Amino acid sequence: MMPRHNAGPIITMSLSFCGNDNDTAAYNVDSGVLNNGCFVDALNVVPHVFLLFITFPILFIGWGSQSSKVHIHHSTWLHFPGHNLRWILTFILLFVLVCEIAEGIVSDGFTETRHLHLYMPAGMGFMAAITSIIYYHNIETSNFPKLLLALLVYWTLAFVTKTIKFAKFCEHGIGLSQLRFCIAALLAILYGMLLAVEVNVIRMRRYIFYKHSREVKPPEDLQDLGVRFLQPFVNLLSKCTYWWMNRFITTAHKRPIDIKAIGKLPFAMRAITNYVLLKDAYEAQKKKALVGLQDTKMIWRVLRQAFGRPIILSSIFRILADLLGFAGPLCISGIVHHLSDEHQAFHPQVKMLGVYFISSQEFLSNAYVIAVLLFLALLLQRTFLQASYYVAIETGINLRGAIETKIYNKILRLSTSNMSMGELTVGQICNLVAIDTNQLMWFFFLSPNLWAMPVQIIVGVFLLYYLLGISALIGATVIMLLAPVQYFVATKFSHAQKSTLDYSNERLRKTNELLRGIKLLKLYAWEKIFHKSVEETRHKELTCLTSFALYTSISIFMNAAIPIAAVLTTFVVHTQLYEDADLSPAVAFASLSLFHILVTPLFLLSSVVRSTVKALVSVQKLSEFFSSEEIGEDHSRVVLQMNTENSGKYQTIVTNGFFTWTSDGAPTLSNIDIKIPYGQLTMIVGQVGCGKSSLLLAILGEMQKYSGLVYWNRASDAETTEEGSSAEEDTSIDVEVRKRGSVAYAAQKPWLLNRTVEENITFGNPFNKQRYRAVIDACSLQPDIDILPQGDQTQIGERGIILSGGQRQRISVARSLYQQTNVVFLDDPFSALDIHLGDHLMQDGILKMLQEEEKRTVVLVTHKLQYLPHADWIIAMKDGTIQREGTLKDIQNSDPDLFELWKTLMNRQDQELEKEIVAGSKTALERKNLRRAMYSREALLKTLQEAEDEAEDMAEGDDGDNLSLVLRERAKMPWGACGKYLSLAGCLLLPLLILSQLFKHTVMVAIDYWLAKWTSDAIYVKNEVEKGNCSSTQDCYFNHSSYIIVFSILCCLGIVLCLITSIAVEWTGLKVTKELHKSLLNKVILAPMRFFETTPLGNILNRFSSDTNIIDQHIPATLECLSRSTLLCVSALAVISYVTPVFVIALVPLAVVYYFIQKYFRVASRDLQQLDDSTQLPLLSHFSETVEGLTTIRALREENRFRQKLLELTDTNNIASLFLTAANRWLEVRMEYIGACVVLIAAVASITNSLYYGLASGLVGLGLTYALMISNYLNWMVRNLADMEVQLGAVQRINNLLKIETENYDGLISPSQIPPNWPDEGEIKIQNLSVRYDSTLKPVLKNVNVHISPGQKVGICGRTGSGKSSFSLAFFRMVDMFEGRILIDGIDISKLPLSMLRSRLSIILQDPVLFSGSIRFNLDPEKKCTDSILWESLEIAQLKHLVKALPGGLDATVTEGGENFSLGQRQLFCLARAFVRKSSVLIMDEATASIDMETENILQKVVMTAFADRTVVTIAHRVHTILNADLVIVMKRGIILEYDTPSILLEQRDGTFASFVQADK
Repeated sequence: MMPRHNAGPIITMSLSFCGNDNDTAAYNVDSGVLNNGCFVDALNVVPHVFLLFITFPILFIGWGSQSSKVHIHHSTWLHFPGHNLRWILTFILLFVLVCEIAEGIVSDGFTETRHLHLYMPAGMGFMAAITSIIYYHNIETSNFPKLLLALLVYWTLAFVTKTIKFAKFCEHGIGLSQLRFCIAALLAILYGMLLAVEVNVIRMRRYIFYKHSREVKPPEDLQDLGVRFLQPFVNLLSKCTYWWMNRFITTAHKRPIDIKAIGKLPFAMRAITNYVLLKDAYEAQKKKALVGLQDTKMIWRVLRQAFGRPIILSSIFRILADLLGFAGPLCISGIVHHLSDEHQAFHPQVKMLGVYFISSQEFLSNAYVIAVLLFLALLLQRTFLQASYYVAIETGINLRGAIETKIYNKILRLSTSNMSMGELTVGQICNLVAIDTNQLMWFFFLSPNLWAMPVQIIVGVFLLYYLLGISALIGATVIMLLAPVQYFVATKFSHAQKSTLDYSNERLRKTNELLRGIKLLKLYAWEKIFHKSVEETRHKELTCLTSFALYTSISIFMNAAIPIAAVLTTFVVHTQLYEDADLSPAVAFASLSLFHILVTPLFLLSSVVRSTVKALVSVQKLSEFFSSEEIGEDHSRVVLQMNTENSGKYQTIVTNGFFTWTSDGAPTLSNIDIKIPYGQLTMIVGQVGCGKSSLLLAILGEMQKYSGLVYWNRASDAETTEEGSSAEEDTSIDVEVRKRGSVAYAAQKPWLLNRTVEENITFGNPFNKQRYRAVIDACSLQPDIDILPQGDQTQIGERGIILSGGQRQRISVARSLYQQTNVVFLDDPFSALDIHLGDHLMQDGILKMLQEEEKRTVVLVTHKLQYLPHADWIIAMKDGTIQREGTLKDIQNSDPDLFELWKTLMNRQDQELEKEIVAGSKTALERKNLRRAMYSREALLKTLQEAEDEAEDMAEGDDGDNLSLVLRERAKMPWGACGKYLSLAGCLLLPLLILSQLFKHTVMVAIDYWLAKWTSDAIYVKNEVEKGNCSSTQDCYFNHSSYIIVFSILCCLGIVLCLITSIAVEWTGLKVTKELHKSLLNKVILAPMRFFETTPLGNILNRFSSDTNIIDQHIPATLECLSRSTLLCVSALAVISYVTPVFVIALVPLAVVYYFIQKYFRVASRDLQQLDDSTQLPLLSHFSETVEGLTTIRALREENRFRQKLLELTDTNNIASLFLTAANRWLEVRMEYIGACVVLIAAVASITNSLYYGLASGLVGLGLTYALMISNYLNWMVRNLADMEVQLGAVQRINNLLKIETENYDGLISPSQIPPNWPDEGEIKIQNLSVRYDSTLKPVLKNVNVHISPGQKVGICGRTGSGKSSFSLAFFRMVDMFEGRILIDGIDISKLPLSMLRSRLSIILQDPVLFSGSIRFNLDPEKKCTDSILWESLEIAQLKHLVKALPGGLDATVTEGGENFSLGQRQLFCLARAFVRKSSVLIMDEATASIDMETENILQKVVMTAFADRTVVTIAHRVHTILNADLVIVMKRGIILEYDTPSILLEQRDGTFASFVQADK
């Protein structure tokens, strides 16, 4: 216990270096000057003064003039050996010097005068130690090793002087029992070790005492200015505090962080480096493995060998941090115990050399000393904890990169049969990358807990037992028993999450279908039907979300309630078990802190166990994947000796080949003996399924080989091996696949990258403009490219423009033509092309470009037999064998029957070519669809451009202000979105949420305050008894009963409020998400068609997917955590301020620092989080692209380029993850240090308050307990604030979508005023009609006047963009009719309710749309028609026989988009759908575009008969289809050009219609 300060004459105390006591021992030098303690201490000042005087001029005068010339990250360049050891020793030195200062001050407190020599040398030493490390850092980073001579002198002098002092202590009999002796010994050792480090630098670098110094090059990473992740290179202090991140974080506030800002990864962290580590470990373990090659145990051993060391280091850091965490409760106990002790202070008994010496026990009796030690322990604990986190996460990220690379390398070697036979799917492989590698990463992050948690629990329980005895074990048992319950809840929570995900996927599928078919739904007035379907799935999803919310609230409740229950049980049992129970504030608040510490590992347990189980499953999956079969795994070795005559003549020879897709299946190809001539065109023909594509893949080495040999002629290949290669090497089976050159291969199913058109065609080859143009022309791609918004620089694929099958096929073929390979394999390139386009490709691409000009070996698989005369060599296949081989003449001679069959089929295909009409070709339709898609995108871009132009005009001349405004907006919290979110909770839940949180935290404070009062009263009575001040028996006995009752009531109330708040926050989240999704769906489904044309589908879907998921699952948890941490911080600060009001003054600077830290962090964190997410998408896309195009990549020998791309994408994702991790650590370290400062200030203030103003020791314990909690909650407050800011973006985006205008569904006429069978006649009058798509756009129809009599058949024709489709949409009010009107049977359609209008008309669109479900649902989703009507409509549409043949008939399944039917069949179903709704008015918008001409003629006749008495308006793409119409309307640029019967219009020879008909012949 420190001495109580009497109000004595303090002013009489003299201040002197050696003291001014009555005895003059301090100045006595009779026994020699070195026997005088004061002189020895003065001698110890000399080295420190020397260093300060020497280094200050160097540090402050012109420093850095040389270092500025170093063009690397010179501030992080570590040159000198022993760097980390020096920093560690300096930190220890500083700590020991702080102890020496404290010991000197405490010892000096017992003397009459002040002895500066007891602590002033230590103070000077402290300054010198800090100066030494700053000086060293600057010398090291600037590479001036000769200046280290000053430090060498300093360490020598300090070591000598401290050794003299230590020797004199030994001489005078001062021993280990005195603290000052131990400190002197430690300092002598530390100075000696630092001297040794300095000598080692001289030995290694040779900068003095050697003739030649040793130059050291900087690390390669630091020579690359692109490397900006500097954690591995900075000094130890910067490593611990992430000081190097300061500039990065603050810069983010000025400009957004992008990929360029984060730079490249250091080499040691790159995926290739970690992959090599993994691979080496894998090979080492493979040699040792006794069981299967891919045993899961072996994979664990591989991971341990490759990445185990950093995890051990992380675990050590974590255990040290956890052990230091117990310093908090112990120091609270020590401080409160000493402040509670009313005994007089001790007086040291040992006085030597004129001053007092104290023991370590006496030293730790001082409350201020404990407070300082607590502060230092907290700093060290938080530093170790963050270091543990960082090392574990960094290791996890490195591991993820290595495994992703290994998976990718395995994919590149995967046997094609694994994919084709369904053993592995693209989805499964992508899940390995997206889920399983991340599971392993998180397991490695959490794995240090596996060792740290038992240590923490054991030490915690032991300390509790030490403080409270057996009752502590009962409290700990309460926590232990609830741990399995927590695990059970966590398991249920996981199941609820999985069920929610399943329903969420189902809802998204339905929403996607709804949005893709929105035009049809609106035209048929089916919005409500599909709206109801989505809502039903959403209801199921919400049921699962309710379970999810329930388990989440239980988990939150248990987290808060268990410590309360444990403390209540423990203290009640403790007071009941022991009559003289020691429930002092020291014991109570130390126990309270220990319970809080003990709860943490037990709650982490469920997460760690779940993560471990997931990691085990992931390793099992990886083990199975790595053991999959690979190509080229052929163990038979056969050598073919070829004569030179054959080797030059043929490109490829296959002899006696038996090939299969599965190792245990029958051969797919048998007795394959073929020759492919060099430099000629070889065609492979045969029926569907005879093995033509398989033969190509077998030649490429993609199939498994039973027997036989594939020989590639390397001599004639451009990419030949060296001439010195042996014949055996060239012809060996083992190397045959690897030895072949690259082959340009165009697969039957076209494969494209998510890149630009140009990149897809050039495919990594240098751009040659002339060649590129020739390829584009040969594949007829120029018209398609002209339509695209950015031409051939337009991105195509999943994340770009979606192209049709024919367009994809032509780009795929163009890639093969562009390649500079000697061999080209084309697998049925004409399948998705029109005959005329195929003919153009054959003539210009294959025959002219590949054969005549380049003399390349071409192998063409085709069904187009009319091209056989062009073949130099023909291979005819049948049932997996070779039927015939040779030239066409050879086959004519050897197999006349086969030749005659081919001849018949050739004639038939030539007739088809003649019949094909260019104006109505499939390609023209594809281009038209593409043009229409581009129209909506262009309109959107135009709108955005106008907005940008407007913004630029506003910002003109004021750019600086505009930029600062944008930056201010980035830094702002989206309070508007927060208000919107909370307002949706309603007037009952919102007050409940706020009030329950406030009451809960008030009760929590009340519980702890009551504990403080209870224990303070208990210790007061105990002290009174010990002093003998009690007058009666009642006064001498402290009754705990009344305190226990109040404490129990408060605890129970606290537990109940914990339950209420946890339920309130989750139910608030449920209500808000329910309301938001409902409003969003209603708003979107009622939006005008213009909205869907100008808004990308992906943007709308994202609102229903990722944004809805954030609002469903993430915002409630973040809101709860944010409100809890905020209120805990506020209540903690309030309690500390109440206990020690002076704390408020110190709080102001801390609050300012806190504000700026959180302000900068939030902006940087948001940017880095978005970067982390956005860099993962291209990585996953690259995996899926590679799997889908594996055969093409391997055929072209492009594995290395794709592998390199994978490494780049992996590194980009990893660098984003590492920066995000470093930013989180940057924040947490600063929050923890602010928390430690709060603890120190609170401790010093409360100790002073207790010593001088009689503050109750219970309140001191209360204040310190709350101060200890603050650092954790400060950190979580900022993290949750940053998360909430990102998550509220989802609310903001949905809120913006809710502001769109909807169609006006109400009419001026009530439904009762409309005849029930309207329109019954079908008379249409269009009067002065003008139509536009939007009020900002020009009219697409101008002053149109038409009269259509009942039952008339009207044909409308015109060129693309003439307004034909707009004409048809006007009937349904899908466009803005701003002038004129349309009367149907005398009723103005603009006055009708919109749903009624659309439900009474029928339309067949150009693009066939089918929905997943049954055929019955697709024909009649309203369920109004009988089966007989449905069958009748199918018969009319020529589909009855097809549907009857299907299992289930009308109830047969239709897959998403109708993919299980051909395009023509889908169009016929749409026709049947229109026939089901027997409306008097039918509009056909180019409805027969996807049907062959024969079927179209039949349908035209059906329409004429089935709709003989109804009005039919046909938008025609083939003019001959409307020659039998009653009326023809010819349109041009939105006006009617010609309007009469077909016969009259045909008589006008120079008329537009007549010219159309002439062109159509």
